[in-house]
Amino acid sequence: MSATVLYIEDNSDNLTLVKRAMEAAGYQFLGAEDGLSGLKIAEEMIPDLILLDINLPDIDGYEVARRLRSSSKPGLIYVPIVAITANAMRGDAEKALAAGCDVYMPKPINIRELWARVAALLQSPQTS
Repeated sequence: MSATVLYIEDNSDNLTLVKRAMEAAGYQFLGAEDGLSGLKIAEEMIPDLILLDINLPDIDGYEVARRLRSSSKPGLIYVPIVAITANAMRGDAEKALAAGCDVYMPKPINIRELWARVAALLQSPQTS
């Protein structure tokens, strides 16, 4: 059975691009257009990996990551989270990591790098 990737992203073009890339790599894809619906999907489906935009229309990605890391669902606490964001100022990567993200990737999205990061995280002992 293939791994499931949830992408929480409010930009429909980015969501479509990543959906195609993840499906082409053989992953099941789930999408959410805001933080609260992303949290709901994560709680219900317990994906194997979460891709997370930081600038969301309701709650920001930092808050989403903090809520995921403090979830009452044991399987969700350790799901790898990749922050994918246009925030590229000094300190932004550290802020994402401090909120609970495992990896920080700047936009624009490099699909080959995304595939490599996702594959590496899904092969790690915590998700096996």
